[in-house]
Amino acid sequence: MGEVAAQIPTSFGQELRACLRCRLVKTYDQFRDSGCENCPFFKIDEDPERIVDVTTPNFNGTISMMDPRRSWAARWLRIGKFAPGCYALAVSETLSEDMQSLCQEERVQYIPPKRI
Repeated sequence: MGEVAAQIPTSFGQELRACLRCRLVKTYDQFRDSGCENCPFFKIDEDPERIVDVTTPNFNGTISMMDPRRSWAARWLRIGKFAPGCYALAVSETLSEDMQSLCQEERVQYIPPKRI
């Protein structure tokens, strides 16, 4: 595969959080220690207070991706270009305006969750 895989959550309890941009799921401590593998421009590992701004504990379901580029589910969820790892099926919050602006500055696509 040749891709660097994202960290797999070390626990599947209430301490899990999902990145609001890419939906990568890890524990709070994992985000603090190594940031988000798909969104390094957030610099979570350098500014731990940012974890609360760019991640959420409010998400639905998880899916594990070993080879996202070949997975129909990864294409369907629009995560086929991300690092192999565990992802939320859906998040219910949006990035703040500041973080959305950061995505635009970095020329990285951000698709807000659909409102039902």
